[in-house]
Amino acid sequence: MKPAKEAAEAPDATVAAKPSEAVAAEESSTAQADATTLVKEETSPEEVLAAGGDWPQWGGSRFKNNVPGVTGLPQEWNIGKFDRRSGEWDSSKATNIAWYANLGSQTYGNPVVADGRVYVGTNNGAGHLKRYPPQVDLGCLLAFSEKDGSFLWQHSSEKLITGRVHDWPLQGICCAPLVEGKRLWFVTNRGEVRCLDTEGYYDDEDDGPVTAETARVTDIALSSDAGKAAMAGLGEGKLADAVLEALENAGEPVEGDAKVEVVTDGSAWTVTGNFNGVDRTLSVKKAGPNVSFFKKLGVHDKRDADTIWIYNMMDQLNTSQHNMCSCSVTSYGDYLFVNTSNGLDESHINLPSPDAPTFICLNKNTGELLWQDSSPGTNILHGQWSSPAVAVLGGVPQVLFAGGDGWMYSFQAGPGKDGKGELLWKFDCNPKESKWILGGEGTRNNIIATPVVYNDLVYVAVGQDPEHGEGEGHFWCIDPTKRGNVSPQLAMKVEGDGRVEIPHKRIQAVEPEEGEIAVDNPNSAVVWHYSLSDINDDGEIDFEEEMHRTIGTAAIKDDLIYVADFSGLLHCLDARGENGQAKVYFTYDMLAQSWGSPLIADGHVYVGDEDGDVAIFQFGSQYNEPMDEINMGSSVYSTPIAANGRIYISTKDKLFAIEASEE
Repeated sequence: MKPAKEAAEAPDATVAAKPSEAVAAEESSTAQADATTLVKEETSPEEVLAAGGDWPQWGGSRFKNNVPGVTGLPQEWNIGKFDRRSGEWDSSKATNIAWYANLGSQTYGNPVVADGRVYVGTNNGAGHLKRYPPQVDLGCLLAFSEKDGSFLWQHSSEKLITGRVHDWPLQGICCAPLVEGKRLWFVTNRGEVRCLDTEGYYDDEDDGPVTAETARVTDIALSSDAGKAAMAGLGEGKLADAVLEALENAGEPVEGDAKVEVVTDGSAWTVTGNFNGVDRTLSVKKAGPNVSFFKKLGVHDKRDADTIWIYNMMDQLNTSQHNMCSCSVTSYGDYLFVNTSNGLDESHINLPSPDAPTFICLNKNTGELLWQDSSPGTNILHGQWSSPAVAVLGGVPQVLFAGGDGWMYSFQAGPGKDGKGELLWKFDCNPKESKWILGGEGTRNNIIATPVVYNDLVYVAVGQDPEHGEGEGHFWCIDPTKRGNVSPQLAMKVEGDGRVEIPHKRIQAVEPEEGEIAVDNPNSAVVWHYSLSDINDDGEIDFEEEMHRTIGTAAIKDDLIYVADFSGLLHCLDARGENGQAKVYFTYDMLAQSWGSPLIADGHVYVGDEDGDVAIFQFGSQYNEPMDEINMGSSVYSTPIAANGRIYISTKDKLFAIEASEE
């Protein structure tokens, strides 16, 4: 898959906490007290949504509803012009741009704003660290100053040696982090869950248990003249001029003499000296085609991230992510919830790790695995790139996971039992006769969007990898208080005069030619469903009257849903439905594919597209045409967010902070 896009959150910011949240507060306190909470949820989801302040995770809160209570936002701006060769900014015609920052060459991560910093996942195209020039492909999580956009630090994840099957080139970090207090959690392209110190090394501390983390400084090709000189010098116990030059280019110039010591004759050495004003020891290794230099990160490395703990899902759980690992994690109390991205191999048929978990719960303070679940099993269609949501629903804390089999799963948001999650309900988001066909030609979909919680209901849409193109989609409103299999229909086999329920099948749940049928489920949790609607009442279904595949998430406020599909249609629906059916107010064709999700804030709706246009609508079902469309200079694959009086938009290669200027 190339970029997995994520989605949005829940209950309206202006609505008080729902009764189920209040009822569960006392019940859930016992579960949360089971662990020693070192990092607490700073504020409730309702407070985050209403405050108009920080936006500390994807969708702002664990409800995943992109509806911040921010006011004073601009409805017009101009980014100015950028010279294509030099990148120099001509700001003479720029309006309402507080600042911009350079990102990588491709950016799919959504911005997060917390405690004076802005975080974005991207690749290494900007080359913020000298030791990793722009031509070195990495997954990067960047931290900038919220005040002026100045670069603070970067977490660098080197590419997996297994290549594109696990770590597609140039995709970078495709998720958004979760920030609580001085701690940040995110998933790397290497299949790791990492906890970082948001202050980096600016607090002059190397927080642990992970300390003195090894970091690559530079590589010199052995086959080059510089490599041959480097090896000759090391053999003589000194650093060749080619090595000194390489270290200086990497931001680690040698000052004075450096002592070379042999660790393993001909293949490993240490070099002790003063590098860029810091006394330290580098390790040197001859490995593969290079001789490589490494350092230990510490308090002097202000531009690098400070890692606190690491949970490597590929090593510890035997997961095998398809093309990338992408999940914007969320939490409830001490519990951190993660989709592992376990999926198929490059054949798109074989599942290398069928028993590996899909959903896991970690202790967010320690990284300890609390429980795991592999419910999709061998039915994973492609990959798994959705993100979880958490809410107290029907008096029970629930974590909602979208599986790579196209099913929605709800587990109790707690410590689990005997290392397993406690499944509450599951819901098949595809019609039973829909069929999975390689390359996106079929009608069965997985789920890349994030489920959204609003007014104690769950909203989610289906879709596929963007490379699979456009296709049939579905949008669901689900009642989360039911239990068991709450799918709209059940797959049955006709045997004589009876019917026998059959297990779910990966390619096609119901094959009529095999004597199988879909029957209505008496335990269905469907409130309403949307796939098409004859909006103009002409008796025909037009392209603009269909819900197509989407990788974006819905945003919901005052009972209005806005959701963009991959075909470029923005749909506006009634969150309540009407008589058990979808109620569609309008669709608007943006005339370009949309990867992200809408932002609803300050009485307006903002949504971006692949052409780089951000369409701005006045909020309300009667406003079916945008007030304006503003071009951002390059593709907008991410979702606009708003925090502390500003809009933040990541384009393909830049992050813009947009703020109404004082006249």
